[in-house]
Amino acid sequence: MLEGRVTVNGATVRELGTKADGGHDDIRVDGRRIKLPERHRYILLNKPRGYVTTRSDPQRRPTVIDLLRGVTEYVYPVGRLDFDSEGLLILTNDGDLAARLTHPRHGVARVYEARVLGVPDAHDLDRLARGVTIDGRPTQSANVRMVRSSRQHSLRRAGPGPHPSARVYGHLLRRVGPHPHAHEDRALEPRLSRAATKDHSVAGALLEITVREGRNRQVRKMCEAIGHPVTQLTRVAIGPIRDRNLKPGHWRELTGQEVSALKSHLSSLQPRPSVKR
Repeated sequence: MLEGRVTVNGATVRELGTKADGGHDDIRVDGRRIKLPERHRYILLNKPRGYVTTRSDPQRRPTVIDLLRGVTEYVYPVGRLDFDSEGLLILTNDGDLAARLTHPRHGVARVYEARVLGVPDAHDLDRLARGVTIDGRPTQSANVRMVRSSRQHSLRRAGPGPHPSARVYGHLLRRVGPHPHAHEDRALEPRLSRAATKDHSVAGALLEITVREGRNRQVRKMCEAIGHPVTQLTRVAIGPIRDRNLKPGHWRELTGQEVSALKSHLSSLQPRPSVKR
């Protein structure tokens, strides 16, 4: 330094003890930039509905990055959580951890609470647990349980016509208009009509569904496959990580204990067999 070999942001520094920020300042020795070890950030966000799980969006919709006020590091979301869904999302700049969390061979459990139209019966729940076919191939086994159901507004079917749940869902579609998966909604209506013989509730049910795959809109498509479409979907756990107190739109750092628990959990998982596509 005394020989004038060190520069900070282009200015030669000769005074010992001069302070600089390795994360923001351009520090060079003999013209070569010094790269300090990157500080890993592990952020837990409770994503609200109406945000895209990406760093930027060509349609200029709000992204989860917009919610991370004060975070200067280049972090990115781990996995996906669709625009209309909410719940826990991890963002990090630890590429190794992100890869292990998202790789299908690890099968990290993700727990969702799904509010659905109608009340699935035991056969429906068994189908979800064993696997249903979506996008031309079956889902892997899942853990499914009924948290609660509500039939306060139960209606008896009088004569021919669509199931009450189908009428409610159709009303929702007319109100909000078409969306990218409108073709799936049209295909769903006959299944809802067939479900009329099993259930006459328009109030719906709350299911807890644990999946270990990362397929696009998987939980929504699974519920549609049994004739009980999702009206609200919330992710409540990622592996050992849970937080019922984190409010929608808020974020916090994972504690050192949580990061250690997550890494230990990943190390304990047995690689899952690959699925032929």
